[in-house]
Amino acid sequence: MTIIRQDDVIHSVADALQFISYYHPLDYIQAVHRAWQREESPAAKDAMAQILVNSRMCAEGKRPICQDTGIVVVFVEVGMNVQWQGSMNLEDMINEGVRQAYMNPDNILRASIVSDPAGARKNTRDNTPAVIHTRLVPGDKVDVRLAAKGGGSENKSKLVMLNPSDSIVDWVLKTLPTMGAGWCPPGILGIGIGGTAEKAVLMAKEALMGTIDIDALRARGPKNRIEELRLELMDKVNALGIGAQGLGGLTTVVDVMIKDYPTHAASLPVAMIPNCAATRHAHFVLDGSGPAEQAQPNLDDYPSITWDVGPTARRVNLDTVTPAEIATWQPGDTLLLSGTMLTGRDAAHKRMIELYKSGKGLPDGVDLKGKFIYYVGPVDPVRDEVVGPAGPTTATRMDKFTEDLLAYSGLYGMIGKAERGPAGIEAIRKHKAVYLMAVGGAAYLVSKAIKKSRIVAFADLGMEAIHEFVVQDMPVSVAVDVNGTSVHQTGPIEWKKRIEEHAVKVR
Repeated sequence: MTIIRQDDVIHSVADALQFISYYHPLDYIQAVHRAWQREESPAAKDAMAQILVNSRMCAEGKRPICQDTGIVVVFVEVGMNVQWQGSMNLEDMINEGVRQAYMNPDNILRASIVSDPAGARKNTRDNTPAVIHTRLVPGDKVDVRLAAKGGGSENKSKLVMLNPSDSIVDWVLKTLPTMGAGWCPPGILGIGIGGTAEKAVLMAKEALMGTIDIDALRARGPKNRIEELRLELMDKVNALGIGAQGLGGLTTVVDVMIKDYPTHAASLPVAMIPNCAATRHAHFVLDGSGPAEQAQPNLDDYPSITWDVGPTARRVNLDTVTPAEIATWQPGDTLLLSGTMLTGRDAAHKRMIELYKSGKGLPDGVDLKGKFIYYVGPVDPVRDEVVGPAGPTTATRMDKFTEDLLAYSGLYGMIGKAERGPAGIEAIRKHKAVYLMAVGGAAYLVSKAIKKSRIVAFADLGMEAIHEFVVQDMPVSVAVDVNGTSVHQTGPIEWKKRIEEHAVKVR
């Protein structure tokens, strides 16, 4: 009988979560590098270059790949011959490991978890509790797989109860374009087929923790229907032309991973969950010999590429920019922003609109007139940092506030990730504003452009407080211009057509 000590569980969980915050799985990085080498879309190739450069920077600096350091999901298989030593139950051990990882002063991770989700939504401040799934299995070891799942990709999870005769491929190809780019492609699709509704979703999440092996599968050929389905979906999803960050291109996914389970004769449950450009997961086994330690990767195995904005990038002074200048910006233009901007996410937007509508106006020191607002919830700084990793959050969540905010504030524009929805685009067009896109999955790279940071309002909201940033040469691209033209609409349409017309090989 194996004795598993409480402190070994806590230490192993904490170590694994710190590890995955700054080390991508090597298989993912190598897959993105292969996609970058094949890519023909300049915008998508640039986005992947930023993701790859950001990944190496995080590995070297041991700082988070993404400002959204995720909700922790854990799958634990406990051997039936295991004996525990300690006073905590298993869930409490895991949550203590999460707490220690996210509050590590050498690499603070953003606390994103809120309690009372249908009510006050108060931040728990330490990113607990984790979502934990436990199974009893034969043996005398404890097998742990864990992930830090970002909200942008988790929010795109889909479940359908198909008829047994329906096509799974048709459903995926119809559904994926409706998910937008908020899940930060290029990524991985996890698909669960069969069981019941909840079993299908659980399998889709588990599938995402597998190893990327689609190229090896293609080389040897499929041996069963699930492997055939993986290859078919891989090719047909990439042929949609969605591309990196939804900008249009050859690679939307680097793998499709599927798990299945027997189901009722009248049912065909199918769940689909994407993993984003901040794919993060780890695996370890406890055998009673002590805590598990993650093996540091050899950075020589990381692709060595450089990234720059190119000669056509425009430099913009945010403190003097005018509506006339903004009106000259074209969809797809690359800009380097310098000057002062404010930040704000869902909670801050809700509060600002309430203040405007009440007649109270915004707090002292917060004036949006003629300014840009950046949709971001940064990681707290460590050591000599001005701010921690500070990549963009999904812009579509702010669409419901955009018309009111532009009407009340005189805001010039917004910065976020992914596409804007119809309401957001119409408000932008109506008020001659603009929406700029930063690359999701390049949070540490973006943070290096932030030279000063201070909280100016709503400090009680934690990472959702309004900050004032002073930036220098922050790279963005024009995603929606003053006329309402969106690159997230034009780009995928163009690349889907190119792929169809020229039979461009996509994988």
